[in-house]
Amino acid sequence: MEQSDKYKAPALDKGLDIIEILASEGTSLTQGEIASRLGRSVSEIFRMLHVLRKRGLIALDEQSDRYHLTTHLFELAHRIPIVKRLTVAAAPVMQQLAKKCNQSCHLAVRSEHSVVIVGQVDNPGNNVLSVRMGARIDLWRTSSGRVILANSDPAELENAFKTIPHPDGISIATLRKELTESARMGFEQMQSFVVKGVENISAPILGFDGFAAAALTIPYIGRFHGGVPIEECRQHLLDAADTISVQLGGPARHSD
Repeated sequence: MEQSDKYKAPALDKGLDIIEILASEGTSLTQGEIASRLGRSVSEIFRMLHVLRKRGLIALDEQSDRYHLTTHLFELAHRIPIVKRLTVAAAPVMQQLAKKCNQSCHLAVRSEHSVVIVGQVDNPGNNVLSVRMGARIDLWRTSSGRVILANSDPAELENAFKTIPHPDGISIATLRKELTESARMGFEQMQSFVVKGVENISAPILGFDGFAAAALTIPYIGRFHGGVPIEECRQHLLDAADTISVQLGGPARHSD
């Protein structure tokens, strides 16, 4: 008997399935809709919904009879030591970065095949481009994910090449070349994969082992008047990444 069959926990599976479907849908769902998407009967998930509500992981809108995720999982994630240390160290640095550049910035960590936004600071100006806190984005379709991979343990990077297919079918050889160059420079600067006209500048936050613990990114938007040049913003970003890295016990790559 395989280990996966030996240690089954059907009730736990149902509960986790409900959480995942609500997270992936990004909107509230009725009990019937949840059951339909999971291929289960309403009676099968009734108790699970009750338990998840009791634990504060989901909530029910009594008027529409629709369920949605609460922020409790996000709060739990921030109790993880590395995430808590990151956000505490990064918050004041990111505030200064946004002010110096008049650009928004965000902090991302890797979560399996995606990155998750764990920090976000808006620029002080009138025009703001921000990424939702807790947003999960495909690893290959974000500069944050690419920078994290480029500065990962070589074994982890090779595993990513093998196990995470690129959604656009870009070859491993091309990816390897691009990430090698990113690691050499210590940052990535390229057009956004999501928003036209936005140029991402992303740098790794290095942990004590010298590998990326997170990525700090500015989704740079050009301004006709009063904008800070992108080259200047890039230097501010690299300085900020170094500051946060040092606070985490990692090396500073760009300081003199």
